[in-house]
Amino acid sequence: MDDLSLTVRRTINASPEKIFNAWLDPVMMAKFMSPGPNMHVREARSDARVGGTFFVMMVDGKDIPHSGTYHAITPYSRLVFSWESPYSFPDTTVEITLTPGPDGTEVVLTQVKFASEQSRDSHLGGWTGILAKLDALFA
Repeated sequence: MDDLSLTVRRTINASPEKIFNAWLDPVMMAKFMSPGPNMHVREARSDARVGGTFFVMMVDGKDIPHSGTYHAITPYSRLVFSWESPYSFPDTTVEITLTPGPDGTEVVLTQVKFASEQSRDSHLGGWTGILAKLDALFA
């Protein structure tokens, strides 16, 4: 459904530069791009340029491939990319904005287009878990 979206916010005790770079570095992506406590990333790749692609193979007892194309890369403040997975609606887009503040960097992640409310809610849990793991990297 084109009108379903989600937004997750989290303040992380790290600079926008460190957080931004983590989203584009395959070594760092492998450390946080798996939301569940028993999940891990087996493979991560990133061609960090507008029009470039990324790939993350999440593993949770089975392989769950995720990929996308970078649509916008504004250093240290904004990323926009498509999000493709077995559980995603076609043409879904994720936007991440980073805003420095007194307690760290506010990360706002918004994803648009979901097949159902259940899919949106599942992704909400996934992104919340991913941001928690990202936060833990900088704790």
